[in-house]
Amino acid sequence: MAPPHEEPADTSLSATDDAYSASGAHKLDSCAATSHAANTYFRSKLPDISIPDHLPVAKYCMERAHDISDKPCLLQNMEVEKGFYTYGEVEISARRVASGLLNMGLKKGNTIMLLLPNSVEFVLFFMGAAMAGVVITTCNPFFTKNEIGKQIYGSGAKLIITQEANAEKVSNAIDGRSDVKIVLIEGERADGRGGDVVSGVHLHAAELLNASLDGFQEVEISPDDLVVLPYSSGTTGLPKGVMHTHKGLLTSIAQQVEGENPHVCLRVGASVVLMEKFEVGSLLEVIERRKVTIAPLVPPIVVSLAKSPLLTSYDLSSIRFLMCGAASLSSDLEEAFRARIPHAIMAQGYGMTEAFLLSVSLDFAKHPFPSKKGSCGTVVRNAMMKIVHPETGACLPRNHPGEICIKGNEIMKGYINDDDATKNAIDAQGFLHTGDIGLVDDDEEIFIVGRAKEIIKYKGFQVSPAELENILMSHTSITDAGCSPSGKILRKELIKALETQNSVI
Repeated sequence: MAPPHEEPADTSLSATDDAYSASGAHKLDSCAATSHAANTYFRSKLPDISIPDHLPVAKYCMERAHDISDKPCLLQNMEVEKGFYTYGEVEISARRVASGLLNMGLKKGNTIMLLLPNSVEFVLFFMGAAMAGVVITTCNPFFTKNEIGKQIYGSGAKLIITQEANAEKVSNAIDGRSDVKIVLIEGERADGRGGDVVSGVHLHAAELLNASLDGFQEVEISPDDLVVLPYSSGTTGLPKGVMHTHKGLLTSIAQQVEGENPHVCLRVGASVVLMEKFEVGSLLEVIERRKVTIAPLVPPIVVSLAKSPLLTSYDLSSIRFLMCGAASLSSDLEEAFRARIPHAIMAQGYGMTEAFLLSVSLDFAKHPFPSKKGSCGTVVRNAMMKIVHPETGACLPRNHPGEICIKGNEIMKGYINDDDATKNAIDAQGFLHTGDIGLVDDDEEIFIVGRAKEIIKYKGFQVSPAELENILMSHTSITDAGCSPSGKILRKELIKALETQNSVI
């Protein structure tokens, strides 16, 4: 089940405390960097696997679709009639989207933007674009006109796929550019039953979802071709386009599926329920009625569920696995949530936009290694991790906190049009520096204990201080500004802005 977009109310249980507090406070040890000369690298407890990274992402994910063509694949909330697709329908719809995009004049290597919530259409257009060799840049529907406009310009997106509610905002963001088109999603399922075309919209999604396959030929895709271009602030500065290849994305999927845990649903033939937004009662109803077995969550949702009296009103016995990511869970919150759903295996994962999943709990493995409280698992297969001193760059041994660095095919190719930021993020050995402070204990388990990077995390969302500062300084009465975390309320980071004396704000 895909994690829904969410914005729950403030709560009192911690979602962002030190994950390693149960084992005592840890501080950076300047002596450790000099007293251990040999480099220490960490790998998964499980053996590496053979990854078919020569395949394009869509072909890898949908490889079984032909054999299970009648099996339910995508379900939108509880709407069976409007939001239900079988594996066969998903495959043919994605192929039609690919054909439609190419017929519109898009070429391999061009970029489209998906400005959509969790939805069936998101999956269909992602897979279709990937089949066509088109790059996908994903964008948050809650972004402002200016944020959307910057990403359109930075990514070079030629087509924006969005909902009617965002059409005017997107049209304003494009600002009259004739080389950027808008595709409008109408209704729960884009089948042509939607309303009229609104101003600035060039066509409806149905025209792509129903495109002819006559003459359609599969695009030849190289493993090193780009497939997705999400945006991230990285360890510092403004949001940047993160270039991921077919080989990189496929590697990350395979690391989670092949012999480890069944979290990448299309590859393993699971049915996926997509929730557009989070509401406790709706989520619990979906779990009960759809007999959901796996639920990936984020900390604010865990907080809401841990406190909700509604949990006892629903049958949640189908749940087998609960995975939490986006920010670390404190020991008290993890314990409180486990107590509410004691029959389910629960664990944390750790990842970032630039590297997908870095570590995963082995509670989910075929032959599990139970994780410790507060741990985010061990390094994923086919990857290598090192912990370095943030100031000296020296490798640190077990049980010494430092900056987490990861190396493997899954890490980004680099930041688009930003060689300097890429060089700062990826060192000469090919390790991506995450900006997160953590340690690896004697059992190879990873604990996140802090953050060296400038980015502020609020409810799992990235907040760039540099971006906020630029917005503040656009005001005529502000000559300079600086933003930083300002403690925590209810264990969530808040943001403090410092401005020059002539500020009127």
